[in-house]
Amino acid sequence: MTTAPLSLEHIIRPSNITDRKPPVLFMLHGYGSNEDDLFSFAPELPGEFCIISIRAPYSLQPMGYAWYAINFDAEHGKWSDDEQAIGSRDKILKFIDESCDTYHLDKENVSLLGFSQGTILSYAVALSYPEKVKNVVALSGYINEKILIDGFEEKNHDSLQIYASHGQVDQVIPVEWAQRAPLFLKKLNIKHSYEEFPSGHGVAPRNFYSLQRWLQQKI
Repeated sequence: MTTAPLSLEHIIRPSNITDRKPPVLFMLHGYGSNEDDLFSFAPELPGEFCIISIRAPYSLQPMGYAWYAINFDAEHGKWSDDEQAIGSRDKILKFIDESCDTYHLDKENVSLLGFSQGTILSYAVALSYPEKVKNVVALSGYINEKILIDGFEEKNHDSLQIYASHGQVDQVIPVEWAQRAPLFLKKLNIKHSYEEFPSGHGVAPRNFYSLQRWLQQKI
């Protein structure tokens, strides 16, 4: 089902729960992709979740989208537009509230599943606003501290749980960047699981089955 009454374009798979407000899983795709990408996982994920796959707000040619610009400069190398990223962080936060109100979803049971740039934004939302998010599946990404809110470390992160994974031969985001996450999360007392797989910048079958099991346990 495709809908667009809210502030961000999205597609939705309703929950199989009908007697109460269901948990919700928001999907955040990577740079240059779109909302259909991660949504292909939806049939294999727990039916209890209402799944909402969001389209990032910035258009890229020919048919892709991004949460923020990545610029390639001969003098300074590759760099990210952190101001756009912060804007997207806040857009996602607003969209979570809109969706929970519009689709009658459980605001106390919100999960994020991101890939690559979508993972960077998932971390930014959850670490900045842990009162809004219960679970994060962080695939092939890393924590960008520059796009977290000031004072995020003073917040209570005790209820947040994170599953992170990365490919050992990722040519897009170095595995070393992802390996910093466990120590960072441990300092915040965040329950987390981190795994690596012998793959590149993608989600290998073993990786998918692992995240699938982890999500099933969070229902």
